[in-house]
Amino acid sequence: MRVLSIQSHVAYGHVGNSAAVFPLQRLGHEVWPVLTVNFSNHTGYGAWRGPLIAAEDVAAVITGIGERGAFETCDAILSGYQGSPEIADVIADAVAQVKAANPDATYTCDPVMGNATSGCFVNPAIPPKYRSTVIPVADVLTPNQFELGFITDRDGLSGPSSLEDILSAVDEVRGLGPATVLVTSVDREGADDDVIEMLAVTADGAWLVTTPRLPMKANGSGDITAALFTAHLRTTGSPADALARTASSVFAVLKETLDSGERELRLIAAQDAIASPANEFAVQQVR
Repeated sequence: MRVLSIQSHVAYGHVGNSAAVFPLQRLGHEVWPVLTVNFSNHTGYGAWRGPLIAAEDVAAVITGIGERGAFETCDAILSGYQGSPEIADVIADAVAQVKAANPDATYTCDPVMGNATSGCFVNPAIPPKYRSTVIPVADVLTPNQFELGFITDRDGLSGPSSLEDILSAVDEVRGLGPATVLVTSVDREGADDDVIEMLAVTADGAWLVTTPRLPMKANGSGDITAALFTAHLRTTGSPADALARTASSVFAVLKETLDSGERELRLIAAQDAIASPANEFAVQQVR
């Protein structure tokens, strides 16, 4: 598989493309990373250096890739942290160009906006552009539960929610365009306090996977999740299998990170679990 990945980059640590590229490569896929920012480190540190990449420069890099004839062989487009609202138009144009060259290509949008702990941490002009410009052209959408609520104007999803309410919000988002929605960091009413869940939904059903909740905050975990789910969905064709493999690998990365005492994801140390997921967590069909 060949992936055009349009998202942030950091030199130190693992978020954005710095979290997505190596796992995809470890699974045997070719990746063409395009940077929306080039920061020293992720913004969770409160201080960072480096530039936002201007939308016209991001577009120029994508154009150059297209001029090599690469779009005909591109299987998937992946986008994450955008940096500025203008990037949404660049991404939508890239999706159109790739799909014109290869109609079988899919586009995964990770609508990076915030989380239940931090709230919305991006430029306020970015979320409306997701809804108007990017989400309608996505095949796969990978919001966390907070972002799902933000997209659908459902404040209740910022805390524990019923499975029915979460599924209702997913159905609303699927009505905007994406055929497949993966909801991460699911906080479901009735679930044990020491677990966390992910939910994958398509027209054929909905599947839930439950893993232990680790006592940590890990920047970049959503980025690796979106990348792995995209890869496994493309290669297996099964949302349930993709969910199981993704959950297994992400949990292994997080456990390795927690055990190490490090703040940044331990992708290299956990690479075997990325390449060969243990699939130790059962997937339950809930619809």
